[in-house]
Amino acid sequence: MNATIDEALALLANSGPEFSYGRLRLSNHGPMGAEALLALGRGEAVVPWVERYKRRLEGPPEARNPIASEDWREALGDVRRVGDWAAFFARELAGTPWPQVLESWTRRLAPGIVASATHGVIRTAHAVRSLGEQETPARLHELAEGLAYWAATYTLLPGTPSASSRGLRPAQALREIETLPPDQQRDFGTITSVLRKLDSLPSFASAIDLVDVGTDPSDFLSGMTETFAGVYLANADNGQVIGLIHAVTGPSAVRLLAPHLSPETTALALRYGWQAAAGLYATMAQQPAPATVAPAGGDAPDIIERAVATDDEHAIKFTEACLREHALNPQPVYLAAALDASARLHRR
Repeated sequence: MNATIDEALALLANSGPEFSYGRLRLSNHGPMGAEALLALGRGEAVVPWVERYKRRLEGPPEARNPIASEDWREALGDVRRVGDWAAFFARELAGTPWPQVLESWTRRLAPGIVASATHGVIRTAHAVRSLGEQETPARLHELAEGLAYWAATYTLLPGTPSASSRGLRPAQALREIETLPPDQQRDFGTITSVLRKLDSLPSFASAIDLVDVGTDPSDFLSGMTETFAGVYLANADNGQVIGLIHAVTGPSAVRLLAPHLSPETTALALRYGWQAAAGLYATMAQQPAPATVAPAGGDAPDIIERAVATDDEHAIKFTEACLREHALNPQPVYLAAALDASARLHRR
C-alpha cells in the first residue's frame, strides 16, 4: 500500500535533525528520503524504508532560549540552538501563511545556503514540495524543521555578490575556479569541515561573481546541475561521492522553492547555490565536467529501481533530483550520474 508523506513524518516525529556516527554528526535524511521516494512513485517503499532508517536517529533537541523576532541574527549559525529555531519557525508558521514565511526567510538565509552541506535548503525544499500539494499540520511542522536546520547551521563561504558579474555560464565559470591540491582535499571529517579549507584559497572569493542568473532562472539552474552532474562523474573515483552529490542536490533544491518565491529571491538563492556547488568543487574535485557523456544503460524505471534497491538515502535523493532535472533538460549526464551513485552506495 502506498504511504503519504504525513505517515512518514509521523514515524519520524520524535527524531532530531542530526545523529552521531562515530565522531561525526550527520544530518537526518529521513523526511527528505521519504519525500523523494514518493516523488519517484515508490510510495509502497516509504514506510519500510523509514522504519529501517529511523533506527539510527536521536531524539529532538529541546527549545531552551526563545528567539525573538528582533534578535534572530544572534542565533544564526548556532547549531546548539536548533531547538530554539524550530520553536521560532513553528510560531512564525502559526501566524503567517507559509509562502510568506518561506519568501522572507529564504531571502535572509540564502547567503548561508551551504549550511550543513546544503542539507538545510534540501530539507526545506522537500517540505515545500509536499506543502504545495496539500497543507497539513505535519507538513507545516516539517517546513519549520527544515528552516530551523538551515538557520542553525547557517554557514558563509568566502565572497559576496557585487553589483556586476562576469556573466559566464556555469560550465565556463567552472574553468575559472582554482581547486585545492589533492593532498589538501583528503579529509575524514564532515563536508562542512572540508569547506572550511576555502579560507586558504583566496581566489575563491571571486567565484560568486563569475555567473549571472539572467532572465531565465530555470535555464541557469539546468546549466548548473548539468555541469555538476558531470563534475560528479569525472571525480567520483576520488572518494568524495557524497560531497559531490550535494553539488547537484543543493542547487536543485532551489527549483522546488522557486514557484513560491519572488524572482529576486530566486535569483539570490541561485547565486549562492552556485557558490555552494563551486565550493564543493574547489575542495573535493580536480577534474571539470566531461565534454560529452555516453547515454546511460537504463531508462527511468530501471534507474529508480536501482536507487531504491540500494536503501541509501543519498542514492535515492540524488536519483530523484537527477530525473527531475533530466525531465527539463534531457542530457545523458543526469542518468549516468544517478546510475553511478546507485552502483557505489549501498546499505543492504
